[in-house]
Amino acid sequence: MSSPPPPGPDWLGRNWRWGVPALVLLIAAFFYGFFSLVIGAVKSSDPYQLAVARATAAPAVQAALGTPVTVGFFVSGNIHVSGPVGQAQLEIPLAGPKGAATLYVTAQKSDGIWRFDSLVAQLRGSPVRLDLAPAAGR
Repeated sequence: MSSPPPPGPDWLGRNWRWGVPALVLLIAAFFYGFFSLVIGAVKSSDPYQLAVARATAAPAVQAALGTPVTVGFFVSGNIHVSGPVGQAQLEIPLAGPKGAATLYVTAQKSDGIWRFDSLVAQLRGSPVRLDLAPAAGR
């Protein structure tokens, strides 16, 4: 009577050459999708849209960075909204042919209207700060 042959390698042992890279790609795609969803939500928010519109149209920003002024992908900060009230703190990268800057945004929403407490473009590599928030908007 002979004994049965030893079992062969399991599924991972047979398919690790393509299974492990596929798993890594799947995890990377999940994180990229989640990150893109979060960035997209921030970029579609009112404080982001208002701040970018004001900064890219500002003559001082256009003079410092050149035209066209473009907005970078990586936005950081947070936005909290509860009905007609909210607050936002954002850092938005800006760039142009002459240089780059970071747009710092602090805003409050009251009665459904966003008002900037602070809207400052800090030129990269320079102490120059361009204040873009009008006194009435603070």
